[in-house]
Amino acid sequence: MIHTQTGSSTRRILTFPAVNPCESISITTLVDSLLQIAGDILSFKPKHFSTNKRSVKETLRHVQNLVVVFQEIRNQIRVGSTFPRSAILSLSELHVVFQKLKFLLEDCTREGAHLYTLINSDKVSDHFRVLTRSISTSLDTFPVRSLDLPREVNELIYLVMHQTRKSEARPDRDDKRAIDSVYWIINLFENRINPNSDEILRVLNHIGVRKWRDCIKEVSFIEEEISSEKNNKVQIELLSSLMGFICYSRCVILRGIDDDDEDEKEEDDLIRGLNVDDLRCPISLEIMNDPVVLETGHTYDRSSITKWFSSGNITCPKTGKTLSSTVLVDNVSVKQVIQSYCKQHSIKIDHKRKKSSIVPESLAAEEAGKLTADFIAGELINGNEEDMVKALVEIRVLSKTSSFNRSCLVESGVVESLMKILRSNDPRIQENAMAGILNLSKDIAGKTRIVGEDGGGLKIIVEILNEGDRKESRQYAAATLFYLSSTGDYSRLIGEISDSISGLVRIVKSCDYGDSAKRNALIAIRSLLIHQQNDNHWRVLAAGVVPVLLDLVKSEEISDGITADSMAILAKMAEYPDGMISVLRRGGLKLAVKVLGSSEVSSATMQHCVVLILNLCVNGGSDVVGALAKNPSIMGSLYTVLSNGECGCGKKASALIKMIHEFQERKTGTVEPVLGRERFVHAW
Repeated sequence: MIHTQTGSSTRRILTFPAVNPCESISITTLVDSLLQIAGDILSFKPKHFSTNKRSVKETLRHVQNLVVVFQEIRNQIRVGSTFPRSAILSLSELHVVFQKLKFLLEDCTREGAHLYTLINSDKVSDHFRVLTRSISTSLDTFPVRSLDLPREVNELIYLVMHQTRKSEARPDRDDKRAIDSVYWIINLFENRINPNSDEILRVLNHIGVRKWRDCIKEVSFIEEEISSEKNNKVQIELLSSLMGFICYSRCVILRGIDDDDEDEKEEDDLIRGLNVDDLRCPISLEIMNDPVVLETGHTYDRSSITKWFSSGNITCPKTGKTLSSTVLVDNVSVKQVIQSYCKQHSIKIDHKRKKSSIVPESLAAEEAGKLTADFIAGELINGNEEDMVKALVEIRVLSKTSSFNRSCLVESGVVESLMKILRSNDPRIQENAMAGILNLSKDIAGKTRIVGEDGGGLKIIVEILNEGDRKESRQYAAATLFYLSSTGDYSRLIGEISDSISGLVRIVKSCDYGDSAKRNALIAIRSLLIHQQNDNHWRVLAAGVVPVLLDLVKSEEISDGITADSMAILAKMAEYPDGMISVLRRGGLKLAVKVLGSSEVSSATMQHCVVLILNLCVNGGSDVVGALAKNPSIMGSLYTVLSNGECGCGKKASALIKMIHEFQERKTGTVEPVLGRERFVHAW
C-alpha cells in the first residue's frame, strides 16, 4: 500500500506535496491504493464546504465514476489479465492527482480555515480546475481499446475524460456575495462603524461558523498564517483584517460561550474535578504537549525530559532515582485528558509561544478591536448576569492574546467595571473577573486603573487573595500582585496592606495548590523584596516565610522551579542580619549546600544557592565560613559552578572559595584574620 502524507499540520494550506508512485510499482498495489484514496476523497461528501460547493460536487461525481473503473480493473487482475506499461503510467499520474485532490478537500473543510478559504475562493477554484483537467490528461494515455474491459466501463472512462477536459470551475455566486459582504464590513470597521449584525450572520452561516468555539478555531488558524507570512505586507494586512472580523463576530454577534452538546458533556465528565497542575510537566510547568512516562511511573513532556537526558542526567527529576532505562512510553490516557481540557478551555497546546503584536497590521483590525472592547464594556454595565459572564470570558480570551487588546479594554473602562464586581457572590463572576484583572495588570495604564488613586484596588485584590470563593481566584490574585509589585510605589502599598504577604505565604504553604499557584505566590513575594526591600523584608520575615520555604525545599515532591524561587527569596532575606539569623537557625546553610551539590538542579537553582551561601557568610562572619569549611563537599560543588558557564555566578563562587581558603590559612596561622566576629550564630 502506498502511504501518502496527510494532515493539515504537516503542510501549509493550499499546498499539495504529492508523492509519485515508484516506477516498479505493481498494478495490484497501485489500484488498491487508488481505491483507498478515492474512498478518502468520497468521505468528504457529507462535510460542510465554505466555498466552491458546485466544484466539489462535480469532483466527487468524477471520482465516484472512476471508482467503478478501478474496481473493474482489480477484477480483471484477479482473473489473470495483464496490463501494459502505459496503463500503469496513466494510473500513476492519476494517483498523484487524487493525492492533491484529497489535500484540496481537506483544506476546504479544515477547522478554523473557513473564512480564509472563502476569501481565497478564486485560488481554490483554480486548483479545482487544474486538478480536474489533470484527470482528463492522465486518462488520455490509458490504453482503453487494448484492454478487455466491459463496454459500459469503457464508456464511463470516455465520459469522465470528456467532462473533466472541459471543466470550468469557478466560485459560486453565493461565494462572491459573501466575499463582497466581508470586504464591505471591513470597510465599515476602518471607518469605526458597527456593521449590521444580520449581514455578518449571513456570512458566518455561509461558511459554517455558527458557534463561539468555531470562532476560536478561526482566530487560531489566522494567527498561524500571520506568523507564516514574513514579508508579504499585503497578505498580512488582509489576514489582520480577517482577524478583526472574526473577533468582532465572536464577541458581538455570537455573544459568548456555547451551550455544551452531548460530546462536550462527556468531556466535562472526564475532566470534572481535575487539577490542571496534574497536566503540567514537572520540569517546564507548562501543560504537556506530548506526555511520556518513565519507568518510575512519573509523567513528563517529551521535549523537557529529552533535554534533561541530553544534559547527562539519567535520573527521574521528581524522585531522584537512577534509571536503568531512559525509554519513553507515550501516556495516551493523560494526552486524551489534556486534549479534552484544552478543547473546553480554548487552550492551544503548542508551547512555542508567538510574540503578541503591539498593534494590528491593518486599520480595520485596529478599529474592530476598539468597537469590540466598547461593546464588552457596555455588557459589563448594562447586561444581565449571563451577559456579564459571557463578557468576562471574552475579556479573559482577548486580554491574553495581545497587548493591543489589553490596551483597548483598558481604554474602554473595563478595569473599573471589573474591580466593582470582584466582590460578587457568584464564584464564576469573581473568578473570571480576577483572571481579567490579572491579564490587564500587564498593561501600564491598566496597572494605574487597577490600583486606583488611593490604592483601594490593591486592598480588594488582597481581600480576594485571602477570602476568594475559589482557589483559582486566589491564585490569580497572587499573580496580579506580582505584576503590580514591579512598580516600586505599588510594592510599598502592597506590603503595607494587612494580610497581603501572609496570604501569599499561605498559598506557598498549602497542599491545596499546585506548582503553578505556588510559583505565582513565590515570585510575588520575591518581587516585593526586590522593589521595596527595606520596608518589606521584615514583613516577609514576620509572616514566617523562612521556615515555610526551608520545609518546601526539603520536600521531594516539588519542581526545580519552586526550589529556585525559594532559594532566591532566602538569598534575599539573608542580605539582612535578622533574615540571616533566621535562615541559619533553621539549618538553611546545610540545606543550601546539599541542594548545591545535587546533580539534578538547574543552573538557576545553583546560582541562587551560591548567592544564599555567600550572603550567609558575609553577614554571619567567620562562624559561618568555619562551619562551611567543615563540609568536604562544598569545594567540589563550588568548582562545579565555576565550570558551568550557564550558571552566571562564577564571581560569587570564586569569592566563596577565597573566603574558605583564607579561613583555613588563618586557622593554621599563616595570615592575619580578616573576618570579624560581631555575632555568634549556630550555623550548622
